[in-house]
Amino acid sequence: MMWTALDTWIVVAAVLAGATCAMIGSFLVLKKVSMMGDAISHAVLPGIAVAFIITGSRSGPAMLIGAAVVGVLTAVLVHVIHHYSRLEEGASMGVVFTVLFAIGLILIERAAHHVDIHPEHVLFGAVELVPLHLISVFGFGVPRGVILLAFVLLINLSVVTLLFKELRLATFDPELATTLGINATMIHYLLMVLVAMTTVAAFEVVGSILVIAMLIVPGATAWLLTRRLLPFLIVSVAVSVVAAVLGHIAAITVPPLFGYVDTSTAGSMATVLGILFFGALLFAPEQGVVARAIDALRLRLSIGSQDALGLLARAAENTESQTGSLSAAELRGVHRSPFAGHRLKLAAILAFLRVKGSVVFRGGRYHTTERGSEQGREILRSHRLWEQFFFDDGKVRISELHPAADVLEHYTNNDLREDLSERFAGKRTDPQGRPIPGED
Repeated sequence: MMWTALDTWIVVAAVLAGATCAMIGSFLVLKKVSMMGDAISHAVLPGIAVAFIITGSRSGPAMLIGAAVVGVLTAVLVHVIHHYSRLEEGASMGVVFTVLFAIGLILIERAAHHVDIHPEHVLFGAVELVPLHLISVFGFGVPRGVILLAFVLLINLSVVTLLFKELRLATFDPELATTLGINATMIHYLLMVLVAMTTVAAFEVVGSILVIAMLIVPGATAWLLTRRLLPFLIVSVAVSVVAAVLGHIAAITVPPLFGYVDTSTAGSMATVLGILFFGALLFAPEQGVVARAIDALRLRLSIGSQDALGLLARAAENTESQTGSLSAAELRGVHRSPFAGHRLKLAAILAFLRVKGSVVFRGGRYHTTERGSEQGREILRSHRLWEQFFFDDGKVRISELHPAADVLEHYTNNDLREDLSERFAGKRTDPQGRPIPGED
């Protein structure tokens, strides 16, 4: 891989585009209006085309002003159609952006005869061409697209910094923001203006189609990793920067492995974004698929272990010994046993309890250890206290007490068990006359 100054400028432009889009797109994700970014990214084309036709050039200020006007117009039209037609918001967005997008394409085709713009560049971007359009800055040649993106990034960063509290309130609780004197509607339209300006600034890099990925995917990835706003914004921007760098590297290194020269950097950026998102979807510490699967497994093991120890504790009540003793077949065959017909499930639970030191296997039977006996009595105590609660307070019939208590016993911590114990301090037996194990 040969790295040149052109590659550096391409990466700089891609990083600025990604960071600019991610910062403002995060609020779209948090406000649950992600598709508004899609709508605006397509709908601003008429504003851009009109700016081209009027000015005869692709000057940054003209594009930004045209985009800002049409961006606000898009948000207003979506609201008006949604409010008066009773269409759901997604359909209203679809009506607005498809019509404006079509008008924009027609105007751009018209404008292309007068200025150096091509519809395919607007749609798909041309980040590889960014270093070819230089502007002298203090004697150094700097790509025009880089200057425009840096300018918009500075605007976005300034607005987010100065209005951080207002944006946070208007995003998470517009009613509270209005109560506190913050105009949530104006904040919303300001956000739409920033989205429109960001979209236009990123056109030259990733185009109107791939800019949607830059607006939404970093925020969606951050959603899986954090719930606090500031870390959310940091993670979102970091994801976009990583995708920009790795996207260009992949664009120039991966295709040669398959006999091709290179591929689109913008497309590679979007692909890397997708990979990062699915990586977070799988491996996020709390929201990831793997973490949830592990939590679900832990819950099943916990509930299954408590069920088994509860059955062994009931068996101990019928013997002089303080420890319960049952075979695997007896555990499956006990009346109302949760393991009936689940041989493998019971085997896994008993193996887990043996590893934890709660049961031992001796003479073809499973015996609770001192630790297991204590845990079993706690489960049994919780179960019978809940039965007493449902019988006294819920007026539940005796025949229906067990299923209700059988669920809640697994979610009873020490504090809740203490409260139930105090409530039924004078009770020594449950409604069916069975003893309620003591605290000791």
